[in-house]
Amino acid sequence: MHKIAICGGSGYTGAELLRILSLHPDVEITAITSEKSAGKTVPEVFPHLTAYKHLVYEPLVNEKLLSKADIFFMALPHGASQIAVDYFFSKGKKVIDLSADYRINDPLVYEEWYKLPHQKTETLAKAVYGLPELYRKDIKPASLIANPGCYPTCSILGLMPALKAGIVDADSIIIDAKSGVSGAGRKSDTAFSYCEVNDAFKAYGLGVHRHTPEIEQELSSIAGTKMVINFTPHLVPMDRGIVATIYCKLKKDMTTQDILDVYNQAYAKEQFVVVLPEAKYPDAKNVRGTNYCHIGLKVNKRTNTLIIVSAIDNLVKGASGQAVQNMNLMLGIDEATAIKSLALFP
Repeated sequence: MHKIAICGGSGYTGAELLRILSLHPDVEITAITSEKSAGKTVPEVFPHLTAYKHLVYEPLVNEKLLSKADIFFMALPHGASQIAVDYFFSKGKKVIDLSADYRINDPLVYEEWYKLPHQKTETLAKAVYGLPELYRKDIKPASLIANPGCYPTCSILGLMPALKAGIVDADSIIIDAKSGVSGAGRKSDTAFSYCEVNDAFKAYGLGVHRHTPEIEQELSSIAGTKMVINFTPHLVPMDRGIVATIYCKLKKDMTTQDILDVYNQAYAKEQFVVVLPEAKYPDAKNVRGTNYCHIGLKVNKRTNTLIIVSAIDNLVKGASGQAVQNMNLMLGIDEATAIKSLALFP
């Protein structure tokens, strides 16, 4: 039985980790941290998590936690993970970081977008980007995983087969994405209160969203050329879910079925990526609460444009579910353990 610690366990991703891991037969959660909820039991903070009556939040004190777990999930704010991740990793623990602190390979790019210097560049160089569909072989032997962001996961999975096949113009890509409010985290902020988001629909972070360099980094690696994209996120009045509509110019004349053949071949062995049949497109409702990514495709012949629609649950495949998927790979057990649930409906 593997012992698990969740650092920063009072947010939405922490709650999802607790929910998912409650079904995992090979792990036991032995520690959970939260500065503001220290001294409270998990059900006092999250009443739906009744299985954890025995688990009490404690402050994050590295030395006190070290002996309590073998695997550390870090669900801390950006910037706050750097030191803690480095500490546990340096002590021989397996670490899965859900912040952005170890996702960006270049520390100067990280500093440019996150306005913070990276203090642990040697550890950064050892982190593996945790997108199993792209880096499964690297994840398995790794001890430090940089769990991808939600928008990047949705966007990269949507574009990967087209870029690998070289059928789209890498300079033409536009990603128009929409996310539920949980993507902003569990915090008190007027901008995310009910009256502000209900019946609202708005773009934000135009040209400056921090997931942009992460998306560009991974797409550039796939395409084998430096890519700069247009990425525009939107906030929509739903709890969870992301839908990304991606536009890119085709390099040659192809039908929708031609593209579907490329995608079905690319994802034939991927149990968490579902390529929908022609004329069917993803709905965030159909991936709610799951680790699945649904992808739909359409060639607009009039403009020679490939339109890709990709959908995930931002808290599961976009965060905690993918983190558990990475853990399963690191432990050498069935990759789908505890994350095979289907969507809630309606």
